[in-house]
Amino acid sequence: MSDHDELAERRRKNLKLIQFSKDDQSLIESDKPKETFADVGGLDDVKKKIRMNFILPLKQPEVFAAYGKEAGGSLLLYGPPGCGKTFLARAVAGEIEANFMHIELQAILSMYVGQSEHNLHDIFEKARENKPCVIFIDELDAMGGSRHQMRQHHDRMLVNQLLMELDGLQTHNNQVFVIGATNTPWYLDSALRRPGRFNHLVFVPPPGEAERQKILELKLSGKPTDSLNLTRIAAETRHFSGADLEQVVKDAVESAMERTFETGDIQPITQEDLKKSLKSRKPTTLEWFSTAKNYATFSDVNRDYQIVLEYAKQHGIK
Repeated sequence: MSDHDELAERRRKNLKLIQFSKDDQSLIESDKPKETFADVGGLDDVKKKIRMNFILPLKQPEVFAAYGKEAGGSLLLYGPPGCGKTFLARAVAGEIEANFMHIELQAILSMYVGQSEHNLHDIFEKARENKPCVIFIDELDAMGGSRHQMRQHHDRMLVNQLLMELDGLQTHNNQVFVIGATNTPWYLDSALRRPGRFNHLVFVPPPGEAERQKILELKLSGKPTDSLNLTRIAAETRHFSGADLEQVVKDAVESAMERTFETGDIQPITQEDLKKSLKSRKPTTLEWFSTAKNYATFSDVNRDYQIVLEYAKQHGIK
């Protein structure tokens, strides 16, 4: 059994499906992740900040109690798409051996008036019953966008409900953690950024060169390959996200499969396959950086996104 199959099997054993909607269609997956920070390559500054705000308060509560701090709270991960925000959130849950609830907008929305808010409340209640628990809200901007830009009343009410649940974390939940992820944090409702809500902002950058090589190794694992120089490929994929690298491997696999069908024998993935794939791919992160730099330069009143400008300057992103 491959590593991927073993992980899938463990997830099936731990998986619980928690039903929230009346029409039996919206389900939230909850499990106990096995991933930890040891599985997250690089991102040392990111992991350090998360350890201070999430992990150490749970493992050494007496130290934090002396300073009047409790375990719990919220964290907002942002950065280019495809850079591992979801995997990082699962690793947080794995570090503290907590339950993990992955929430997407379609699992909350309902056609019935008031049902969406009720669904969201039930999710937080379930987390409080199963703490320690990490609630991961993917694409937070889709749920918690600026209320001033919303035309529909029920959309604004869902944001209000989310604000109420986050406020509840401060009052009676000391082992419930909320992690949000978004590619566009500047579109979030300003109330979500108030202290006590998503006031811990963590930038998740594209993988570094060593991380890119590791990602390539993982994506090629178990596949027939020729002698590959992945160090060279990693050096040539500057600014590529994890998702970009996965697509590079998929394109190379297709090239090898074409030769296989032509010859009738299994053909290995070659260095040329990877180089050919690279020629047709550009890093998707550059478009994100263009937008983020523009916002950080002209609209970032609180200087929340200066780290994006610093990263771009350091890595030669124009």
